[in-house]
Amino acid sequence: MTGPSTSLHSLVTVLKAPSLVLSDQDGQLPGTGSTGWFIRDKRALARVQLTIADAEVVTVGRHQQNPWTAAFHAVAKASGARWRDSTLHLRRERVLDASSLLERLEVTNFDDVDRTLTVVLRVATDFAGVDAVKAGRAASLITPSVTEEGLRWQDSVTLRAEPAATTAIRDSVAELTWQVTAAAGQTWRLSLHAEAAVEPADFAQVPPVTYPQWTSPSNPVAEENLADLRALLLADEGDLYAAAGSPWYLTLFGRDSIWAARLTLPLGTDLAAGTLRALARRQGTRHDPAAEEQPGKIPHELRPSAIDTGQVRLSSRYYGTIDATPLWICLLHEASRAGMPVDPLLPNLVAAMNWLTGPDADPDGDGLIEYQPAASGGLTHHGWKDSHDAFLHQDGQHPKAPIALCEVQGYAYAAAVAAAALDSENGPQWMDWAARLRERFRSTFWIEDASGRYPAIALDADKNPVAGATSNIGHLLGTGLLDAEEVDLVAARLGRPDMLTPYGLRTSTADSPMFNPFSYHRGSVWPHDTAIVMAGLAAEGKHELAGLMAESILRGSEHFGGHTPELYAVLDGQPLAYPNACVPQAWSAAGVVRAALYLSGA
Repeated sequence: MTGPSTSLHSLVTVLKAPSLVLSDQDGQLPGTGSTGWFIRDKRALARVQLTIADAEVVTVGRHQQNPWTAAFHAVAKASGARWRDSTLHLRRERVLDASSLLERLEVTNFDDVDRTLTVVLRVATDFAGVDAVKAGRAASLITPSVTEEGLRWQDSVTLRAEPAATTAIRDSVAELTWQVTAAAGQTWRLSLHAEAAVEPADFAQVPPVTYPQWTSPSNPVAEENLADLRALLLADEGDLYAAAGSPWYLTLFGRDSIWAARLTLPLGTDLAAGTLRALARRQGTRHDPAAEEQPGKIPHELRPSAIDTGQVRLSSRYYGTIDATPLWICLLHEASRAGMPVDPLLPNLVAAMNWLTGPDADPDGDGLIEYQPAASGGLTHHGWKDSHDAFLHQDGQHPKAPIALCEVQGYAYAAAVAAAALDSENGPQWMDWAARLRERFRSTFWIEDASGRYPAIALDADKNPVAGATSNIGHLLGTGLLDAEEVDLVAARLGRPDMLTPYGLRTSTADSPMFNPFSYHRGSVWPHDTAIVMAGLAAEGKHELAGLMAESILRGSEHFGGHTPELYAVLDGQPLAYPNACVPQAWSAAGVVRAALYLSGA
């Protein structure tokens, strides 16, 4: 298939991990752009297009009761009948399961005479990987075979129709045709059932039917986000975790899955326990530069096969993250305090701390946590702002690696203190290490400009700070790295109107020459980012500002119908879609739930 990648915000998502459908607003899968039925990073069906010959079809609405079903409504009338009311109603229902897709079409004739119709379905696929789809790369169609049961594409996908149709194959596109007589006042029904035989992925198993018994606050926006979060759940050896997001990140991610679990920890420890164990099973054991694996390091993402978007090339088990390891330690400690047994994971804790306090996490030996991107085509940046231009010097130059991120120093400090609380034998040496890190941070990261004093987002290889206030400094709150005066400075800086909008916290100050509200990381609003800062403010006793941020998160989610995107822009005081934001996104949904819990007093 060919065609540029369609903007995600204009598509309709139906999701039941590890399966999802992206369609146009009318429910059609036209075989272009990013539309299709996807399972485990591969497009199972690219085109599922229903038409009625010699009729003008107009979409009139759609609704979704939950993330894995959708209904699309349209009316039709004979072509050229401009001054007559439509007499045909079309209802297309989509029901998605982990490895199957059910489509039901109902055509109701509201006329007082019978109607003769020709219904045509065109179906095709290319088995393109999500990396190729995201990059807009062309893929050849796979020619199906016609069997007694229906259509078959290799040994991977089958489709059967009831009632049976007349079938023809043209240029690898299956064309199914029904000659239909719709009696006056009656409904004709068509059922399509597609099944995909997918390769098993040990880290992306279908979760059990019984989901965690999450009780959300009495808030309809939070309820919608909890439903989205449930639709993102996958399992590893029975352990639940949240896949990062649809459609590009429907798999286990270190940072994203950990934050989703941390933000929803007030609802119970099931998700935290599953996430911790799933990641611990894949903790680094060796030095592998191609995968950026190191002993003790928690992975960044896992895939059924390698990923090549044209911009980055990642191995199927990729470790290019500087923050997943300390965040894993922090989650372990928080889950322990919430009642989860942690003894089986203590060896993983020790391995993680050995990585954090060793030379792999401090390549230049200056006492700060840093990353040096591999030369194998991996990610440029290893923090949560990981786009290639996530942060720049004020002259537009990229900072040279190794790079030390401000929030990672906070995560590392909190992790060392948490680890010391869990392991009394190694505790004293980890506390000493944390104290040295705290002083090193204080002496190197703080800068000042016309807006006051605040920590730089990063130090480059020459220890030059990257200037300009960013949301990253808010992640330091609640980590223990800052003293009371420093907490006041950070909170005051984040509360200024160049940072805080009615719909969330900007990733970068609007006063920066690098600011762009439609950039991925230099001015957009990420709900999870705001939620992390909100939680940090609350931990520091800054409840007035925390409350404003919580309200902004809920306001943003409500604007997008309770299906919170990965990120969005705020311009002239109004939220606007970021065209290729993933939705639903696990940490966005979790952030909204955490905000609702905070405002409810939970």
